[in-house]
Amino acid sequence: MTLREDDAVTNPSVAEPSPDGPRILVENGEYWLLNMGDLAMLDVTIRRLRARWPRARVGVLTETPALLGAYFPGVDPIVPWGRSAWSPAGPLVRLSQAAAPRIVGPYDVTRLRVGAWMRGTGRRAERLLRRGRPAPAGGEGRPLDPVGQASAGPAPNTAAALASSSLVVALGGGYLTDVDPGQTTRVLGLLEYASSRGVPTAMLGQGLGPLENPALMSRAAEVLPRVDVIALRERRCGPALLERVGVASSRVTVTGDDAIELALAQCPEVLGRDLGVCLRIAGYSPVSTRAREIVTTGLRLLAQALGAGLTPVIISEFRSEDRRSTLPLVAGSDHARRPLGRFARPQDVAAQVGRCRVLVTGAYHAAVFALSQGVPVVALTSSRYYDDKFLGLAGMFGAGLELVRLDRDDLAERLTAAIRSAWERAPEERAALLASAEEQIATSRRTFDRVCDLV
Repeated sequence: MTLREDDAVTNPSVAEPSPDGPRILVENGEYWLLNMGDLAMLDVTIRRLRARWPRARVGVLTETPALLGAYFPGVDPIVPWGRSAWSPAGPLVRLSQAAAPRIVGPYDVTRLRVGAWMRGTGRRAERLLRRGRPAPAGGEGRPLDPVGQASAGPAPNTAAALASSSLVVALGGGYLTDVDPGQTTRVLGLLEYASSRGVPTAMLGQGLGPLENPALMSRAAEVLPRVDVIALRERRCGPALLERVGVASSRVTVTGDDAIELALAQCPEVLGRDLGVCLRIAGYSPVSTRAREIVTTGLRLLAQALGAGLTPVIISEFRSEDRRSTLPLVAGSDHARRPLGRFARPQDVAAQVGRCRVLVTGAYHAAVFALSQGVPVVALTSSRYYDDKFLGLAGMFGAGLELVRLDRDDLAERLTAAIRSAWERAPEERAALLASAEEQIATSRRTFDRVCDLV
């Protein structure tokens, strides 16, 4: 039996928070709310918290408070460099709670980008003045990354929120890694600050590593053994890494990715007919021009040969990285489907993936959305970081994912063979993938109950 929306965690109407109820502070990982995978995990967590404590106050660390209000009405935005924690929502946030993310999102993200650009310009001007040189007109500032500046401890407003929290939860993500030292440092500092003040801490759905930087490993060894519960999304790397930094096995469990619950709730009754695609190009996921051309040609030829629609799937909208990389693959094709707009909801993206028979992706959470709905995946990778992500996911589902390296000379042949094989296997693999998704959800819920018992 497959989990459906009415079997999943319900989304209770938002009760009036009680001053005596618990305060749950959520570290979401991505403060701009531009990643569908992170939003999916956040959605599941908020639903579960409200089901457990209808009158609790749930606070989420974010730099886009209005967008948070549009996605999750009634949730407290905790802006790290804001002025007050757990304060009543301001007029803009209250207004945003009645609006769609596509209405609020452009304003909130543009405001943040302009502010970050101006701060960057100011810092550059200060450096030039120190050298006795005038700043150029207009400046050359660049926006800050969503993770902000790395620091050993939390930002002032984050610290104020932590001081009166009943529980701190760090949601899943691949951010404790050498690839992102700033975010690794920030999250470890937050957890250390909370545990040193007696606030229970938990990490859910985590994908850890690769983590070999001596300074980061040292910090992890100082902080992670003090976290009360650590739930991992995979068995491939996380357990061994935690053992290396001294975390007791009694504090560790492997649950799978929490976004599985949201994706499975969108699962259609029958297998789809489209060929989905998401290409991620970033500093941590390099893709050559040659590889892009091969993927484009291969997808178009196969869509035509299989009579399939070609569906672009967008997971990360940060700097439009997935949109800029993916849409050119399908542009001009007679089989191309219309992409979802910016600031879609994660449920909409998961439902789009569910209409596919096979998904070709370089983005991890697109693969999670697919496997959770019985859709086989051809995973595109060019780095150890993504090798570990995809192989860890494959290990949790046991089938349904084939890895294709983008830096191999035989990319064209391997890609074509992998897609054709997945297309043929899709009907017979679907039941096993759905059963695995249900099993992981059950484990995740049991661990969530264990976390709530800390309060």
